[in-house]
Amino acid sequence: MPASRHQRSILVTGGCGFIGSAFAKRAASDGDHIVVLDAMTYAADPSSLAGRDDIEVIRGNITDTSLVMELLQHHAINTVVNFAAESHVDRSIAEPESFMQTNILGVYSMLNASLAHYQQLSKDDAKRFRFVQISTDEVFGSLGKTGQFTAGSPYDPRSPYSASKAAADHLVSAWHHTYGLPTITTYCTNNFGPFQYPEKLIPHLVHCALSDEALPVYGDGTNVRDWIYVDDHVNGVMLAIERGTPGGRYAFGGGNERSNLALAREICQILDEVAPRSDGALHASKITFVEDRLGHDYRYAIDGAGAERELGYLPQHRFEEALKATVVWHVARVREQAVGSAGA
Repeated sequence: MPASRHQRSILVTGGCGFIGSAFAKRAASDGDHIVVLDAMTYAADPSSLAGRDDIEVIRGNITDTSLVMELLQHHAINTVVNFAAESHVDRSIAEPESFMQTNILGVYSMLNASLAHYQQLSKDDAKRFRFVQISTDEVFGSLGKTGQFTAGSPYDPRSPYSASKAAADHLVSAWHHTYGLPTITTYCTNNFGPFQYPEKLIPHLVHCALSDEALPVYGDGTNVRDWIYVDDHVNGVMLAIERGTPGGRYAFGGGNERSNLALAREICQILDEVAPRSDGALHASKITFVEDRLGHDYRYAIDGAGAERELGYLPQHRFEEALKATVVWHVARVREQAVGSAGA
């Protein structure tokens, strides 16, 4: 259905994924009309949108330009938010092809469909239209022990994943400057929260711990990441849509830098409390250093002053509380799945 005067009609690509589903639920709860387009790859979790009658889910690929165009027109879309992406660095190193297809050609397809739709809009509707590209701080490369990325940092991607995202960002910028498409690009640090696919660090360590497996940490564990709770990231994207300017770039940080080893130990402390080992040993005793990732970036961190100044963005969740809630959620999910498997 078309949007009312005070309601956005949003196409959320990758909306059955971890961050995309969190955004879709937030926007729908705010009263926006939400259409999710998702290819339902291995990382999609349709249960993340279970029971949401206010969200329409379409199975399809962002590389299908005609499908995207049909959705834009049929639902009178005035905001496109592109979360769709292959995102796991290890997979991009082993099998880069799908990253090139989705992250580059998929965005190219989305831009073409969005531009054609935008050019057909009335003057008033065109003023309201936005294409939002969800990028990553990894496009900026690797930091040393000091310094932080900003939205204006030079691009210096180091992995097939970050290179594919950087290429997409450049296409988005080109479609804005060349064709006038009103785009916004956002960057963020490492996300965590419920429904994250277990190949990512936090849920992976929880799954390994509950399976009595070694808890793998790359190299010597000194690589540093800044962590942002998924709902804080979603809030930043909403602010960018509401207050951002066409062509704008906004970077959201969490202010929660941790080495991978320090984070693993924090997770183990939580697990010792909520899911103690049957043998009485501490979960940290299972931490094992494994061969480092190829081209492993040393450190990521974002200076959030720009987003605070321009959008009024500030993270709302305390890291320690959000991390515990996240670990508890993933523990419950693992146990629920174990019961389901046993009963199958």
